[in-house]
Amino acid sequence: MASMCNYSSTFKLILGSSSLARRQILSDMGYEFTVMCADIDEEAIRREKPEELVQALAEAKADAIKLNLRDGCADRDSSSDRPTFLITSDQVKVSKGMIRERPRSADEAREFIKAYSGDRAFAVNYVLVTNLSTGVRKGGWDKAEIDFHHIPDWFIEEVVKEGGMTCVAGGLRLTHPSVLPFIKQLVGTADSVRGLPRELTEKLIRESIEAMS
Repeated sequence: MASMCNYSSTFKLILGSSSLARRQILSDMGYEFTVMCADIDEEAIRREKPEELVQALAEAKADAIKLNLRDGCADRDSSSDRPTFLITSDQVKVSKGMIRERPRSADEAREFIKAYSGDRAFAVNYVLVTNLSTGVRKGGWDKAEIDFHHIPDWFIEEVVKEGGMTCVAGGLRLTHPSVLPFIKQLVGTADSVRGLPRELTEKLIRESIEAMS
């Protein structure tokens, strides 16, 4: 699929995320963009199914950012009629049938990682592209499967103590070099595990452009 960054001069792009990984992925895709962060209470938004939860959270982030832009000027290029596309997304991990969001404590992070050992997990993503000029939204899901080798207790204690490795959905930065030896197989892509699936994002941007014609 050809990258839509070749057509990026026809639209503006906002990434509605505080995630450094998502910023890096979108930048590596060749896009120029600005960043806005949604101020929402994620714990107040609950759904039983992971697919429904990530969609609800991505939509809530988009709604919050749209409110911040309600003056009607920030969603258009002041020198042209270029539309503005807002990208919001959310991810959870799922293991042993349980939704794993960002752990709230060291004990919870430890519990999450132990559950991965010798088992498998899924990274469930929802990406939403909102045309702020028209209100039209295009969204979709992406899922990656991660199969793990045994993860020893010493490693779990090490990463939990370090802290920075566990402050992500699922409680473990799965693409970190120190974690890779414990991953038996990845069915999907690294960018999906990191929280912004490239192919899906490109598809939604393309559909957003086509919806204007």
